[in-house]
Amino acid sequence: LIDRPSKIKGKVSISGSKNASLPILAATLLFDLPVTIKNLPRVKDISTMLNLLKSLGSKIELSKDKKTAKISNNKNMKTFASYSLVKTMRGSILVLGPLVSKFHKAKISMPGGCLIGARPVDYHLAALEKLGMKYELKDGYISAKSKGKLKGVVINFPKISVGSTENLIIASCLAKDKTTLKNCAIEPEIKDLTNFLISAGANIKWNGRTCTIKGVSSLKGIEYSVMADRIEAGTFCVAATVAKGNLEINNLDPKIINTELKLLKKSGAIIKTSK
Repeated sequence: LIDRPSKIKGKVSISGSKNASLPILAATLLFDLPVTIKNLPRVKDISTMLNLLKSLGSKIELSKDKKTAKISNNKNMKTFASYSLVKTMRGSILVLGPLVSKFHKAKISMPGGCLIGARPVDYHLAALEKLGMKYELKDGYISAKSKGKLKGVVINFPKISVGSTENLIIASCLAKDKTTLKNCAIEPEIKDLTNFLISAGANIKWNGRTCTIKGVSSLKGIEYSVMADRIEAGTFCVAATVAKGNLEINNLDPKIINTELKLLKKSGAIIKTSK
């Protein structure tokens, strides 16, 4: 209940980005050494992804505030993602690429299980198939495998797809030779995923909507802090502007909402930014 004009004032710290965290967490399946991911947002989808990683054999050590997770994989990882976990979050499909790339097999529930109709994962499957993954769909599950390492090729996505771009970038990191992905999604969250992988030793280069990945034999264990959530940051900026508030917004790089800040300045907001 808001029963009078309210001015937002003071300081606020922006949470980590959920849409950057999910693919980064999925990508930790590629690692032999422990990885520490910081600045995770405390939202349901992150808990679901961490539980999915646990079900596959990852050891998860959470900080007290649950914003930092140390993830360690064991030698006997599982490759089965059950419907009970996947049904609650479409982003679970992001473990398909790394599982097949690293362990050469996976059985993952379709997001939505046995529901008949349009499958939102068609682009993922078609692109991974070009890298050498074989699959069949049965009883609501994707059963996939590859003969050894995936092999790099040129893939032109028929439609710009955030999830497909992420899945293929992750899968290509350990593939043989060079993979060229064209017509990629290029949101800041995808760039954060590639920054994470590059920090761990992946060989990834961008040129507009084309992403080139040269496969490496392994990735090194690192600590990485997830980018800020653009939607949360933008929401606070708009709220402070329309309510004539005075707000200091921390824990983000202002560049990620540069377009929005320019528009708010045009509307009369006084905005100062710093690193």
